Amino acid sequence: MPQHQATYLALKNLYVHLPHCAALGLRFEHEHGRIPTLSIDWREDLIGNSDSRVLHGGAVTTLIDVVGAVAVAAHLPEIEALATLDLRIDYLHPAPPAERVFATAECYRLSGQVAFVRTVCYARHAEDPFALGTATYMRTPLPAHLKGAVV
Repeated sequence: MPQHQATYLALKNLYVHLPHCAALGLRFEHEHGRIPTLSIDWREDLIGNSDSRVLHGGAVTTLIDVVGAVAVAAHLPEIEALATLDLRIDYLHPAPPAERVFATAECYRLSGQVAFVRTVCYARHAEDPFALGTATYMRTPLPAHLKGAVV
C-alpha cells in the first residue's frame, strides 16, 4: 500500500494525464503494494520501425520514465516535485509488434534527495521482459502554497 494514499493518487493521476502521456494513451493498470504497472497500446502511429512494426523507443522510454515516477510517488509522505536525473534502458530484444506493452517499477531506495528505481518492460509475461530500466529521480519538496495546486 502506498505510504500516503492521497499523495500517491494525486501524483499518479498528474503523471498519467500529462498531455504527452495522454497522447500516447498511457494507462494505469494496477499496483501491488508500492509497485505500479502502466501500459501503452500498440498503435500504427506509434511504430518506430516500419519493417519490424515495433513500438517506437520514445514511447517505451516515456512508459518506463512515468511508471518509475509513479513508483516513487508510492513512497512519498507528501507532494514533491520529481525530476528524472538518469534513465538507462537495456533492450533485451524487440517488443512484439501489434501488442500492448506493460512496465512495472519498484522504488528500491528513497534517500533524502534522490529516489532509485528498477523497471521491467514486457508484452505478454513479466518473466520475459524486452527491456529493463534503471532510473534516479531528484526529489524536491514543494512550498505549502503549491501543494494544494496538485491535489
